[in-house]
Amino acid sequence: MYTEEQVNDIKERIFVALEEVIDPELGIDIINLGLIYEIRFDEGKTEIDMTLTTMGCPLADLITDQIHDVLQSVPEVKEVDVRLVWSPAWTVNKMSRYARIALGIR
Repeated sequence: MYTEEQVNDIKERIFVALEEVIDPELGIDIINLGLIYEIRFDEGKTEIDMTLTTMGCPLADLITDQIHDVLQSVPEVKEVDVRLVWSPAWTVNKMSRYARIALGIR
């Protein structure tokens, strides 16, 4: 059984690991693109709610595979469930300042 503090630490390490998942089309990580909506961790089971920049994005499977790969670096994560959600819809406003600068968006 993890304490709330331990769970918060694990979720932070999951977040950092997800920064290594790069959207192949845009060349920016999914965290800075604002694609990750929620991370839940409960006794080894990790659920990630994420969206894509467009519905029907052909890269969904590739990105999901990358998420599974990078989360192997977090030893507490035993199971990963990536859930694609479309609400709220993704907009450029969800991107970090870094991502907008890198893509030349004001």
